[in-house]
Amino acid sequence: MLELLSQYGYWGIFFFLVLGIVGLPLPDEIMMTFIGYLASAGQLDLALTFISSLLGSICGITISYFLGGRLGYPFLKRYGNKFFINRRRLRMTQFLFRKYGNWVLFFGYFIPGVRHITAYVAGISRMPWTRFAAYAYTGGLFWCTTFIGLGYLVGANWERAITTFEHYGALTIWVLVPLLLITLAWFIYNQHQRRYNSNS
Repeated sequence: MLELLSQYGYWGIFFFLVLGIVGLPLPDEIMMTFIGYLASAGQLDLALTFISSLLGSICGITISYFLGGRLGYPFLKRYGNKFFINRRRLRMTQFLFRKYGNWVLFFGYFIPGVRHITAYVAGISRMPWTRFAAYAYTGGLFWCTTFIGLGYLVGANWERAITTFEHYGALTIWVLVPLLLITLAWFIYNQHQRRYNSNS
């Protein structure tokens, strides 16, 4: 990941997340927690890190949505394994869609093996794009905020934090997301105040 960042910078973050969301088996959460740590250490700009991650996840899930709509269920059933989408994950995602509906797009980001398939299933189901975008893009915003914010907050202990997150799973989301959003709001307010004071 260091090599990727040193060679391609923020474009590397963007394409890493596009490919990870589309279906390649890449460690998305580890990547985002790590770049959050690098931002806390001053090696990356926090705003650019967040923007490149969010755009990467949004582009990736949008590509998956349009591929699902164009190729359909028979294609995924037959060739999904070539894109690391096996039948078990496909059936599980369809079950979650039937049970929880649109919210699977939002929370699916936090479930490894599901976030890669939710957009394909949404496209196959002919979900209207506006509804898809509302849930999927908001979910991407929270997902990026959670893991980049986690890396930023814990700093050099980012590896231990990601292990804790994986251990406690979804329960951690309800604690971390509000905390991270409050921290982010405080950070933006602080930056604004500094600029205001320097200009006055």
